[in-house]
Amino acid sequence: MNEHEVNCEWKGIKQFNAIVNTHEVILDDRFESMGTDKGPRPKPLMLAALAGCNGMNVISVLKKMRVEVDALNIKVKGELTDTDPKMYKKVFMDFHFTGKNLDKEKLHKAILLSEEKYCGVSAMFRSFSELIIDFTATEK
Repeated sequence: MNEHEVNCEWKGIKQFNAIVNTHEVILDDRFESMGTDKGPRPKPLMLAALAGCNGMNVISVLKKMRVEVDALNIKVKGELTDTDPKMYKKVFMDFHFTGKNLDKEKLHKAILLSEEKYCGVSAMFRSFSELIIDFTATEK
């Protein structure tokens, strides 16, 4: 059976320390919400997971396509609902590739394969949110 496990320990006020795959991640809230701002809040970490999952898959797919990129930057913005519990209703992912002789069709195909087939985080997001994807390629 495939499973993931995280241990999350309360450290006081609103701070929690999570152990994820032997790595420590500090979660906290903003000062305005009575936190100490020692780490990110949980919902933005979901956006980081979405970017990371897609980024890893896109790089893997591009490698199989023999497309070399010098850099990939993924910006993700989530739009929350107005009512509680606040959830992401729209999520915008913008992939920015840098490299030489970039094949835009292959870049687009790699993004689609990741988002629609390989990235489980995308699949989970699609169950509660609209994903809007864009990309740009800058020649070096």
